[in-house]
Amino acid sequence: MTNVNKMFGRDGLLQQAIPGFTAREAQTQMATAVQKSIKDKQTLVVEAGTGTGKTYAYLAPAFAAENNKVIISTGTKNLQEQLYHRDLPVVRKALSSGKRVALLKGRSNYLCEYRLQKHASGTHLLDKRQLNDLSLVRQWAATTRSGDIGEIKTLAEDSPVLPLVTSTVDNCMGRECPQYDDCYLLHARSQALEADVVVVNHHLFFADLALKDTGFGELIPDADVIIFDEAHQIADIASDYFGQAVSTRQLQEMCKNADAVARTTVKDAAQISAMADKLSSLSADLRLALPSDPEKGRSDALLAKPDFELHLTRVNDALKGFQQVLKVHLGRDKELDSIYEKLTQLKQTFADVLPPGDKEVSYWYETTQRHLVLHQTPLNIADKFAAIVEEKKRSWIFTSATLTVGEGFEHFTRPMGLTNAKTLQLDSPFDYQRQALLCVPRYLPEPASRSMAEPLLEIAVKLINASKGRCFLLFTSYAMLNKIAEMLAQRLDNPLLIQGTSSKRALLDSYLEQPNSVLLGTSAFWEGVDVRGEDLICVLIDKLPFAAPDDPLLQAKAELINQRGGKAFFELQIPEAVIALKQGAGRLIRDGQDKGVLVICDNRLVTKEYGKTFIASLPPMRRTRSIDEAVVFLKQIQKD
Repeated sequence: MTNVNKMFGRDGLLQQAIPGFTAREAQTQMATAVQKSIKDKQTLVVEAGTGTGKTYAYLAPAFAAENNKVIISTGTKNLQEQLYHRDLPVVRKALSSGKRVALLKGRSNYLCEYRLQKHASGTHLLDKRQLNDLSLVRQWAATTRSGDIGEIKTLAEDSPVLPLVTSTVDNCMGRECPQYDDCYLLHARSQALEADVVVVNHHLFFADLALKDTGFGELIPDADVIIFDEAHQIADIASDYFGQAVSTRQLQEMCKNADAVARTTVKDAAQISAMADKLSSLSADLRLALPSDPEKGRSDALLAKPDFELHLTRVNDALKGFQQVLKVHLGRDKELDSIYEKLTQLKQTFADVLPPGDKEVSYWYETTQRHLVLHQTPLNIADKFAAIVEEKKRSWIFTSATLTVGEGFEHFTRPMGLTNAKTLQLDSPFDYQRQALLCVPRYLPEPASRSMAEPLLEIAVKLINASKGRCFLLFTSYAMLNKIAEMLAQRLDNPLLIQGTSSKRALLDSYLEQPNSVLLGTSAFWEGVDVRGEDLICVLIDKLPFAAPDDPLLQAKAELINQRGGKAFFELQIPEAVIALKQGAGRLIRDGQDKGVLVICDNRLVTKEYGKTFIASLPPMRRTRSIDEAVVFLKQIQKD
């Protein structure tokens, strides 16, 4: 195994191969710890502050390790792409590594040839946009080698044609599919099984770990090293996958597929279409029985709503009836057989996700504009995940810029069952005292006050004028975002780029193309966004990002903590808000040359005792209570 000094030292392999590369002390420390974890098959948790260079610090030891299969899991598909196409090839080349590498995404990212052919023959059922997008897919399908839908740059992320040309766990026919041997997903998984280093994302990793996506259970058991980047996200993702969920969308799509088979293959089975129509209609009635605006809530409250239990009973009866009808026709068509299996699974899940049940499980629901989703989510996964970590001697490495609250890792390690993990906290190498200013403005009303919008607007206007745009305004709710956006439009000529009006990628591209623009966003822009230099010199945060108190999962976790004699506000709500704030604040200073102002418009940072916990977790910027001083700092950046 090549040692860290040979890779990161002066005139080391990385410096020889990468122009401008200079190892940082914290980066070398992390690489040393990662290499030891790999050698000794230990569990390591590392908080590496922004600018540490954590990506190279885990990639280099991973490539240097001999005879080890490595899985690297990242937070999003965009980060996967960046890691696989940009960072990984550089380190692999620098170390002259012969390790085979592979990128693996979830099934919805790969073209399904069977479904493409199926829908191409029924174009009369598609609307104008679907037809246009289907044409783009068909042209690309003739030349692609990977089948990765992400290759079609002109196709919107939310294109309505995507569900028609990709598969889900519910509609995939597996080995019964006539296109099975040419399946792009199957080929991607085969390459991943043969590769030495595989890049996945957290959702895919936990779908496999919880066996929620059949056919992909072979990859993780073979891994010797598992590395999580952006590890602060994984507790919530893991809880989701260790739980269960069922949606009216799943029921309706299954009904649509069954109806299509009945109309084309088993044309004498009219009862299939009739039962499909009935179940689809009744599942739609479930959604219609609830308020039209999307909401979240506890399932026991859902069951208490007038007539809702009657709607549930009707859906259950329809599921049973549909199952009996399909059973009569088993063996006549492979796709119909597959639909019968999916129906049986959905029927069982539908029963499992409703209370009453386990006290350490949250039963909750959420609605979109058109659908209802019922969830059953475990409140404690520590024992389950700890058992997975301990079942085979291997290395587990968890890293992020935001894992600690104050000085401790407990908020991350305890819920994941990582009580025996080695921990390492590495500060950012940036000179925050020189580069940045933190402003908590004076004389603000309470954050929840109705009068908050006006002072927030005045502060935003001053900051935008002083920085000539080049601002991110980050909000904890769409309501305040939209209100401030509407008011700013009447006060300023700067282009306002508002989350929800376009995709995240398109908004960022527009922001970079228009030098005086301002971006207004909620949670999607609090993390995973890297804008450097004078393109971003000011970040405003409207208030401390506490989770909504009526969030059903938060309520259930809080009740469990309080029942055990704890204090949920201090053990759960504050730590989660601290991590979120650290992520939002991290958008400002991205390299050693950046300068900027962070403005947090929440007086609780100075009036509440717990405000000290938030302040202690932020980078050591100079501080002020004066918005005028912040304006002067921004104007000075412009001059420099």
